[in-house]
Amino acid sequence: MKKFLQNKKLLSVCIVIIIILSFMGVSVNLRNKRNTPIIIQSLGNDIVSVGTRIVDLPVSLVSNGLNNVHDLLETQNENNYLKSKVIQLEQTKARNSSLEAENKQLKATLKLKATLTDYTMIDASVISRTPTSWTDLLVINKGTTAGIRKNMAVMCAGGLIGRVIEVDAASAKVELITTSDKAANRFAVEATATDGKKIHGIVTVMNNNDLAFTQALDNKKLVKGTKVYTSGLGGNSPKGLLVGKVASTTRDSFGLSDLIKITPAGELNDPSVVTVIKREVAD
Repeated sequence: MKKFLQNKKLLSVCIVIIIILSFMGVSVNLRNKRNTPIIIQSLGNDIVSVGTRIVDLPVSLVSNGLNNVHDLLETQNENNYLKSKVIQLEQTKARNSSLEAENKQLKATLKLKATLTDYTMIDASVISRTPTSWTDLLVINKGTTAGIRKNMAVMCAGGLIGRVIEVDAASAKVELITTSDKAANRFAVEATATDGKKIHGIVTVMNNNDLAFTQALDNKKLVKGTKVYTSGLGGNSPKGLLVGKVASTTRDSFGLSDLIKITPAGELNDPSVVTVIKREVAD
């Protein structure tokens, strides 16, 4: 014990530890009894709070500035993109205008008023379709007063669905391409074979009401997916109206010609709005 008391360093450390523990005990006791912290603690808290705000302010300003710069760069990129699209649109308009002028010049040179591909469109609504003739006929709400005439082609949803067979002043009857009438006036069509040659024929209806490309004038087969268009060589139908796509190619029952099944492009099941095609016939 005497040696311990004689060791001044060890004694000093013990005294410091006792003083610190005493202060901690007093501080805890005061904190539990006081509703507010002591002045020194409160002052320290205020200093820390003010310091934090001082530090946060420039950091926040820098962060917001960087975000604004990023937004400006994004806006600039979008603006440049939109400008490029506007320029492309103007170029497309100029090109179309040039092509139209060139087309007029070519027609003038050939002394033609119209070609097989020239036509105007008349929109109409379907007002009647009976279940007994569902695959044969429908009635539309436009007639001679709207410029509709017999044999005009009718389209729906971008594909050919039939032709006008009867016209009244305010309505017209449309015969569908799926009609089972053997005496129906069939569409003359064409498609491009894999070797680039044009194959001509007509659209007919098979026994199961499927469409077929028959009477082909060439033995070259058409691959699946080939588009079939009107040829403009029969009736009042202009050239280039989409009829459908080749679904399969086989030989007919006699083995004499190709039987090409077609998937229709037009809406035949439930057409509500149709477009009547008025061909501009050349003189």
